[in-house]
Amino acid sequence: MRRIRANAIAILTVAWILGTFYYLWQDNKPHSSPSSASHPRSSGSKSHGQRAPGRLEIHREDRTIPLIVTRDPRSDRAGRPGSRFDEKAYLAGKQLKAGEDPYREHAFNQQESDRLSSERSIRDTRHYRCAALTFDPDLPATSIIITFHNEARSTLLRTVKSVLLRSPPSLIQEVILVDDFSSDPEDCLLLTQIPKVRCLRNAKREGLIRSRVRGAESATASILTFLDSHCEVNTEWLQPMLQRVKEDHTRVVSPIIDVISLDNFAYLAASADLRGGFDWSLHFKWEQIPIDQKMSRTDPTQPIRTPVIAGGIFVMDKGWFSHLGQYDSQMDIWGGENFELSFRVWMCGGSLEILPCSRVGHVFRKRHPYAFPEGNALTYIKNTRRAAEVWMDDYKQYYYAARPAAHGKSFGSIAERVELRRKLNCNSFLWYLDNVYPELQIPAKEASPSAVRQNGRCLESLGQDKLGDLVVSVGECRVTLGSLPLSQEWVLSGPQIRQQDSCLTITAYSSGSKVTLELCNTKDNRQKWKLKGPSIQHQVSGLCLDSQSGLVAINQCRSELASQKWEIQQVT
Repeated sequence: MRRIRANAIAILTVAWILGTFYYLWQDNKPHSSPSSASHPRSSGSKSHGQRAPGRLEIHREDRTIPLIVTRDPRSDRAGRPGSRFDEKAYLAGKQLKAGEDPYREHAFNQQESDRLSSERSIRDTRHYRCAALTFDPDLPATSIIITFHNEARSTLLRTVKSVLLRSPPSLIQEVILVDDFSSDPEDCLLLTQIPKVRCLRNAKREGLIRSRVRGAESATASILTFLDSHCEVNTEWLQPMLQRVKEDHTRVVSPIIDVISLDNFAYLAASADLRGGFDWSLHFKWEQIPIDQKMSRTDPTQPIRTPVIAGGIFVMDKGWFSHLGQYDSQMDIWGGENFELSFRVWMCGGSLEILPCSRVGHVFRKRHPYAFPEGNALTYIKNTRRAAEVWMDDYKQYYYAARPAAHGKSFGSIAERVELRRKLNCNSFLWYLDNVYPELQIPAKEASPSAVRQNGRCLESLGQDKLGDLVVSVGECRVTLGSLPLSQEWVLSGPQIRQQDSCLTITAYSSGSKVTLELCNTKDNRQKWKLKGPSIQHQVSGLCLDSQSGLVAINQCRSELASQKWEIQQVT
């Protein structure tokens, strides 16, 4: 009996092992077309009915598990450029010589760029929720416009290949390379052996601005995509931008611009909480999204309104680009064109957005590797002065105060651009400050007392309450011989609203919190305010000064409330 039992156990064990191997073999067999057809793609499929680049799908019963990766594009053989192009010969033509400084020619480490594959893998830096976005199946194709002057061949090629290999082919009408009179015409011409790549060569040095205009005029697609020549696009970079422009042709959209290290070409994710800003000298800077906008953002995939774009990478409807006057072609080489375009788009009926689900890497250099005919500084002053004179109205005084070297510098005729603004019936720069960039603080003049008025009443201090707090309220404006009592006089000094040595201070950061007067302290965030249109907003909480309750408090900002509308009137 023991022998029979042992034999039975052995037989059952062998059968179990064989059954397990058979199940695993069946489970891992490639699924045939009929099997795949039994699981049709849902309405959440990506555009053009194709599998999105970088997304592998495993079908098991009725489940679809997306694995989000950024694969080496070489695995997508169908998307590779044509075989006519000899990449090795192209790159070998501009190799660094032994002992040569790898930074000298291009202001980044050319040796490291040359070492990397033109089709290297990069990390998908988007928020994970971006993978669930869907796009219309009939997105319009775009013309990619890349301008360059003496770019490193390995970097330029990697830019072109990343576009062709990480974009649905049906969305790329063409890649237009505008060679701005580089030393070697073959830097551009040889790349036309790659399908969809065209080359336009300038007969003389024109600069980025006029080169982009030439590329746009030559484009055959209805949507223009401008790229710098030292970029790498990331997974599904193009679809979000085309979707937004298709929905509203007046939108100008930009991706989040990741950082490609100029030293080792590492691909680094940029923050998704930044937008474009500037100071009065028209110096571009990245800045945090205002606290009120950040608090209202419930979906990390939502577009970010931005006062200005960096200008190197954006998507725009070609008809809208032409309607708005393209670029100011009297600007030279590079610099300031992003301000002129940004002001024009906002003030003439459009909008600017940064899309968190679109990511493009860019090599940020510390110096310009090419020469400016009049020098870098003078060229930038000429270009920004043209923007200020045409678009900033009386606020250009703050530009000149911040950039005194601009006084007296030649900037050419602006008559055509002024006439363009008139024909387009554009808004004023004050409208831009109130509606687009209220966070831009107008420089404080010599501190002088002002009345903070609201419908014939004035903000005032009332002395201490039972708790010892200095109470702030609104009361009838008491003008005597043209002046106000000290209790109704306020001085706006930077972010503080002062009354002698005391400052307007919130008691807590929550809605409904009382506003009192406390001894001024420039480091106290409770005392930091900013003007936002007719409202006075606390900088940290994002709440607005409100007189609705009789006494003054902070509440959720609601521009329609009369109790949140204030007028600053200087006391004469």
